[in-house]
Amino acid sequence: MLYRLMGRGHAAMLRMRDETGQGTIEYVGLMVLMATVLTGLVTVAKPAGNDLPKTIVAEIKQQIQAVGGE
Repeated sequence: MLYRLMGRGHAAMLRMRDETGQGTIEYVGLMVLMATVLTGLVTVAKPAGNDLPKTIVAEIKQQIQAVGGE
């Protein structure tokens, strides 16, 4: 009898837990990640005179060469 009551109590507690708002939290996390990446790109582009596409390509080439050992 006691175990049955404990089982019902546990099941009732699990029903109280819902996932309302979970999508919002994931969306906000994604937006924070994208803002961080874009901030990094803008920071990298500033020393090169705000030529963002050329700076990105130059940085990628530099990192590939660093990995390749050339």
